[in-house]
Amino acid sequence: MLKYIVRRMLSLVVILLGVSIIVFMLVHLAPGDPVRIMLGEEAREEDVERLNRLYGFDRPLPVQYVIWLGNALRGDLGTGIRSQLPVTLLIFERMPATIELALWSLVLAVGVGIPLGVLSAVRRNSWIDFGSMFAALVGVAAPNFWVGLILLSQVALHVSWLPIGSRGPSFVDAIVAMVTQFDFMVLWDHFRYVLLPALALGTSIMALITRLTRSSLLEVLNRDYVRTARAKGLRGITVVYGHALKNALLPVVTVVGVQFGALLGGAIVIEVVFAWPGVGRLIVSAISQRDFPVVQGSVLMLAVVFAIANLLVDLSYSLINPRIRYD
Repeated sequence: MLKYIVRRMLSLVVILLGVSIIVFMLVHLAPGDPVRIMLGEEAREEDVERLNRLYGFDRPLPVQYVIWLGNALRGDLGTGIRSQLPVTLLIFERMPATIELALWSLVLAVGVGIPLGVLSAVRRNSWIDFGSMFAALVGVAAPNFWVGLILLSQVALHVSWLPIGSRGPSFVDAIVAMVTQFDFMVLWDHFRYVLLPALALGTSIMALITRLTRSSLLEVLNRDYVRTARAKGLRGITVVYGHALKNALLPVVTVVGVQFGALLGGAIVIEVVFAWPGVGRLIVSAISQRDFPVVQGSVLMLAVVFAIANLLVDLSYSLINPRIRYD
């Protein structure tokens, strides 16, 4: 296990290095001078040159990258051009909101997708199966931002207790208020604000998990050991939940780990639609303002979170199936 973790950590370092190079080049090759955008078109040339020297934009790109990477390894992602605040501070202020949104989307996707997929497999070719698969097909095809706009225009505007946008109290704050002050309304406010953004972000993942759970469970139910269990007279519910489901969930766990990165990426659009104050909204704002340090640092931190999440999912395989061991 330890050797496997070390190998994975080394591969993650290489992947993150590649991500940093790609993001750095894309950001710096984008049209637009961030200094002129900040100072305005009427700015004097000496002021532009002074700020270019201050931020190091007058140096060759390879030199800029090496300096930025060295600072990043020390935890210094630079200073925002617009805000003049440390990029690390800007990210850490908003990262909890993005991770919270992604996790609730994942909880909704898994909590609805797996039971629906199991029900479709058990009731194969029934109206439940056909209805679930049709809904899953629509969910996979529908873009997240379109689902978000539909939820805003058709649900939030007609349901008074659902807010149209912004973020309420965090889950941690809600739990603290519930434990220390016995205030359950804070937790209710949290769920009110997070429900629609999480549903919009998790719809496609939910549909994918539903379809994958159904197909995987149907395949497992046709294996010999399942037939043997049925021949011994075990009840259907025991066969499904005691023997088949655990093995059927292995590919689902793989998809959940990979799709967590998709949730982090999709959160960028959803945060804009719902005015959710997360890293995605920060990235969109920084791109429009050509704030290079903020864009580079934010994308790199999202990549780090994604890489760690995938490593944890890989390690969870052995918990689901004891036959899997990492050498």
